Parts: sequence; structure tokens; C-alpha cells
Amino acid sequence: MGSARKPFGTRVVAAAAAAVSLALVAGCGGGDSGDSGKTEDGKVKITMGLFGVMGFKETDLLERYMKENPDVVVEAEVAGDEQSYYTALQTRLAGGSGLKDIQGIEIGRAKELVDTQADKFADLSGVKGTDHFLPWKLSQVTTPDDKVIGLGTDIGPMAVCYRKDMFEEAGLPTDRDEVAKLWEDGWEGYVEAGKKFKSDYKDDKVSYLDSASGLFNAMIYGSPEQFYNKEGELIHKTNPAVKEAWELASEAATADLTAKLRQFQPGWDPGLANSTFATTVCPAWMLAHISEKAGPANKGKWDVAKAPQGANWGGSFLGVMEDSPVKEEAKKLVAWLTAPEQQAYLFQELGNFPSSQEALEDPKVADAKSEYFGGAPIGKIFGDAAKEIPDEQVLGRKDGTIKDTFSQGLQLIEDGDQSPEEAWKTTDERVQKTAG
Repeated sequence: MGSARKPFGTRVVAAAAAAVSLALVAGCGGGDSGDSGKTEDGKVKITMGLFGVMGFKETDLLERYMKENPDVVVEAEVAGDEQSYYTALQTRLAGGSGLKDIQGIEIGRAKELVDTQADKFADLSGVKGTDHFLPWKLSQVTTPDDKVIGLGTDIGPMAVCYRKDMFEEAGLPTDRDEVAKLWEDGWEGYVEAGKKFKSDYKDDKVSYLDSASGLFNAMIYGSPEQFYNKEGELIHKTNPAVKEAWELASEAATADLTAKLRQFQPGWDPGLANSTFATTVCPAWMLAHISEKAGPANKGKWDVAKAPQGANWGGSFLGVMEDSPVKEEAKKLVAWLTAPEQQAYLFQELGNFPSSQEALEDPKVADAKSEYFGGAPIGKIFGDAAKEIPDEQVLGRKDGTIKDTFSQGLQLIEDGDQSPEEAWKTTDERVQKTAG
């Protein structure tokens, strides 16, 4: 890829290409482990199963690896939808066939795979050159007996994206450092700023923030524990972090501070395009989506400010299958793809924020600025946030499902269908039913 490509400029386009790739793969019936091993001319063939925009097929990384290793051929298939990808992966793990040599792992699925499928994955703990990750990253895919089933790709450190023009009209500061001071003592300050915005902004069709669930997610992911404890027990009812996040998100909803949207659900993209909300809690990977959907007309109007606390929302891993006929070669490829240099490159190309400590210190990351977001020093803002994330991040088997359940519960409050107390009861019942 040429240097003319701007960070965060093409990720959504790549996602569309990935969806097309999925359709082509589906038309061929998919592949299985028999596709890997050796090519007709004797080269090592490594297959990869990926999802979303992990960046390996969307950039020239695989071509570069094959050029540096001429005896290796790498073939990657990309599913545009992670839910469909994971359903297929579960089926193939259970059946013992259809697996690629390398499989992508989304953070919301990591604990379930560690607990129930670790024997299907190769141990990557002894792979050379894997001591550069943030201290909490690999712990998310490590078994109790210290087997590591994946190496980290990206992470999702948190910030707040805001509209400078709207803040100015509402009498709020516009400088990103001054904006961050509004909530430097906690997320309560973010909601208080929203109340001032609502009272002083002239257009009542514009909301302060997009969704209560975005605020909820930002708050809980700043805690070492969210829905489960280390023993794998559900703690959503007793964890103060969850209760505090629910109460503050509910307050934002009942105070009519939100646009009643769910991020990445129908209505959210038009909200960006039509400027119907002034702020959104944004992990690093969301900047690409905002710039794409808000469009050129809003370039320079958006900016990025430090969040009240460090938190991580999102991230992925690459795992190697234990029964792969090219397991050792696949391990080398995974180590190379997740090395600091490649992580810094993916950040430059697509905005995937590195999980490598060394990559975070790379000037290409640390000194990065976003032209779309008013020249915001995104490398520093998100890099500092990454370092504030708790060293321990306790995951649970059904984290992804529970997160969606809480989002649906907060939507009940926003839509006026239930009170916060009623919605909490509904949410708890649904959590117990699906994950209890």
C-alpha cells in the first residue's frame, strides 16, 4: 500500500470488501484442514480464517511474508460478520474438521475458547519474540496451566469523540485538553456536561450523546472485573462497577441526553451523517467508522479528548490449531503478523491500535495525528489510555452476549418502555437465562 493512504481512511471500505470475500468463500462451500499442508510444487501452504477487518488480507502483509519466505503460500478467508464466523468456528471445533491452520479470535469469545476448546489450539507461550505485548493482553487467552492459545492483534483503548462546533454553540470549551477537564474526575462529569449542553444548545433535535449503552460499556471496561469473577461466577448483580455504570447510563437516558441509538445498529450511521449527536464514547477502532459515515462535510468538526479513565473495548487474537499439518510454520507466521513492526504498520494503514508495548512507542504510532479529527494526537491519546487499562482483565464465557443484553436493557429505558428499575429486572432475567 502506498504512503498516500491516510490512517482510518479505508477501514469501512475494506469491511465491504471482506463481506464480498465471505460471499465468494460461501459459494465455494468453504475450506477445511485438508486445504493446508503442501502445494503441488512442494511449498508449505498455510490457511487462515479471519473476520471483520483484522487487516492481514486488506493490506500487503501476507504478500510481504510470502516474498520473504518464498517456500510458503498463505491463503486467508475473511468473514464480514463475526457472529457468523464464530458460529461456524464452534461447529468446526465440535466436528473436528473444516478448521484453518490459523483462526482469528474475538475478545468476547476468548474466555469461552480458553475454558472449553483450549486443547484444540497450539500452545504459543514458547514462541520466540512474544514478550512485547501489554501485560494484560495475553492473559486473556491464557489457561490456568499457562497455555497461551493466541497472540494479540489490536486493542480498543477508549476516548471521547466530540463535535467542536456544537460544544462552542452550547458554551462548552472546545480545546481538547479543556474538554477533558470537564470529566477528569469521572464519568459523572461527562453526564453533567451533557446536562449543560442540553440546556444551552439551541437545536433540541441534537442530542448530547448517541447511546446510553456506549457510556455503560466505557465505564465497565475500565474495571478489572465486569460480568464474571476469576472463578467464572456471574457477578453482574454485585459488582459495583456494573451497578454504577447502569445507574449513570440510566441517568443519561432518563435526562433525555441520548439520541436513543445503539452503536453500529440501524440509525446510528445516519446519526453521524446528519449530525444528530455531539459526542460518542469511542475506542480507537471507531474513528475510522466515524470519519467514513460522518463524511467529508464534517471533517475538522470532530475532535478527540481523553476519557475519564483508561478502558479497553474490543480486540482480537490469532490462534494456531493443534492438529494443523503445518503447525510450526503457522506459529512463525502468527508471531510475525503480531510483531511490533507489523502492528505499527496496521495502525498506519487501517487504524488498528497495537496491543504491543513496543509498537506503542514507535513514532509512527506515538506521534500519529488525525487530520479528520482536527489534528488530534490520536497516538498519544489512545496510547496513554492503553497504559491506564488495568493489568488484569477478567473475561467470562458469555461476555459478548451479556454486553448485548445490557445494551438492550438500556434501550428499554431510552425508548420509555421501562423505568431503570424495571429494565434492570428484565436485563437480569435475560442474563440469568442466557448465561446463568
